Amino acid sequence: MRKRMPLVAVCLGTFLLLVDVTIVVVALPSIATDLQAGPHDLAWVLDGYALALAALVLGAGALADRYGRRATYLIGLLIFAVSSLLCALAPTVPALIAARALQGIGGAAMFATTVAILNVTYRDRDRGAAFGVWGAVSGAATAAGPLAGGLLTEHLGWRWIFLVNLPMCVAAAWFTLRSVTESRTERAGRFDVPGTVTFTLAATAITYGLITAADDGWTSPSVLGPLAAGLAGVALFGYVELRSADPMLDLTLFRRPAFTAMIVAAFLCHAAAFAYLPFTTTWLQSVLGHGPVDAGLLGALPLSGAALVVGAFAGRWLQNVRPRIAVGSGLLLIAAGDLAQSIVDEGSRAAVLIPGLILVGLGAGVVLPVLSSAVLVEVPRERSGMAGGALNTFRQLGFAFGVAIFGAVVQDRAATEGYAAGLRGAVLVAAGFAVAAAITVFALAGSRAPAAGTVRTVKNG
Repeated sequence: MRKRMPLVAVCLGTFLLLVDVTIVVVALPSIATDLQAGPHDLAWVLDGYALALAALVLGAGALADRYGRRATYLIGLLIFAVSSLLCALAPTVPALIAARALQGIGGAAMFATTVAILNVTYRDRDRGAAFGVWGAVSGAATAAGPLAGGLLTEHLGWRWIFLVNLPMCVAAAWFTLRSVTESRTERAGRFDVPGTVTFTLAATAITYGLITAADDGWTSPSVLGPLAAGLAGVALFGYVELRSADPMLDLTLFRRPAFTAMIVAAFLCHAAAFAYLPFTTTWLQSVLGHGPVDAGLLGALPLSGAALVVGAFAGRWLQNVRPRIAVGSGLLLIAAGDLAQSIVDEGSRAAVLIPGLILVGLGAGVVLPVLSSAVLVEVPRERSGMAGGALNTFRQLGFAFGVAIFGAVVQDRAATEGYAAGLRGAVLVAAGFAVAAAITVFALAGSRAPAAGTVRTVKNG
């Protein structure tokens, strides 16, 4: 049992930080009613967490390498527990958004250290088995989130989706203190403060502009100003990173076409596959009158369940398929699933979405596992930790940007044509994202790319 305790500690934390993306989705209508929150507010309830998680994963990894991965993981658990309590007690929407952002900070500290802790704790076959369990738990978190969120919201209230985190954080901390030994890198780089600050400000400004567009219109100064500031921030981030001796993200990695293609695929895949789900569950509850449990079962479980099935029965085989073929084909499946959902109209019932959601889940189940290994084989060994962090960063950014863009589409069309028309517009845009990602992969990844099953030791950096 003691041999498994570090794996339990890491998997508990991973489950927590990932389930808190999807568990909130089903509760959004209840939060809106209780706190008088509008679509703009609800978008920030989701994006406050996703942005903080995305912006700080790379920086947290550097801090963990320097000061200790076990200590960083425990600090992340503490922040996550405190912020979860603050979320549950939030009296207003701004308080909830602030607590969600703090939760993202804790999640980033945990997420940045999980792979490294497993890598230094286990060896040979034990390491492979540990990563297999960790991957399965990651998938299960996506599947469990909507159902758990629906059950808690319907029977106990939305605040319990955050309170349930507290005992799990305590359990994860106990297992960590009892079984995980401290580890750090002897020559760890400095924490890239300028890079972290400019990246965070740029991503936040762009997301703010996209969310605000739903209310103020795309030509409003309140939209164009933040978007311009965000783009300037991106340019400043690039300048800072190119001059830094210890960059948060080595931009020269993007000179590798296959690496660039996989990062673009990660960004667009998370937007195309997951970012419209909040609007799907809102349609199911607010328009069709389903309860939170039914909304979780109908609106998200077909997708996450299909992804789990692919991972369970085809995951190992997919690692032997060329990344270009596996990722590109999976993205086309996601596009087909999004298009299948675009037949929704004002007279539709919930069942109309299920075939499309299953197709999206099958595509995501193909893309996501292969992306991780494909990115690692495209970079030097000493940059593997940074590359993995970049992949997680752009996944979360894709979700955050997708929520903002789809929110603007839904709100604009729903005002004149009804909510179903808004949802239809969102999934059509999502299909476009998936097709664009597939074209990028087929064009840049190259047919001679090494198979995704190539073995590489992962280092956190």
